[in-house]
Amino acid sequence: MYLTKEKKQEIFAQYGSNAANSGSAESQIALFTYRIQHLTELMKRNKKDQVSERALVGLVGKRRRMLDYLKETDIQRYRAIIKELNLRK
Repeated sequence: MYLTKEKKQEIFAQYGSNAANSGSAESQIALFTYRIQHLTELMKRNKKDQVSERALVGLVGKRRRMLDYLKETDIQRYRAIIKELNLRK
């Protein structure tokens, strides 16, 4: 399994305020980004895997909506997470 409980806690601790803060926008965006990267690598190997492709598109949409929300509410946090995760925008 690629996403263990320990890996989630590590992501939440790094991008959220603490390891227990799993609901912040930054930690959710970081988790979506990690999952997107994993599915992208999977899609490179299995080009005809339609289920993974649908999941990837859904995750990209969720991350985009979360980034739009963060951009509207707090532009400084938005810019910080974009820079930290090296997302294009």
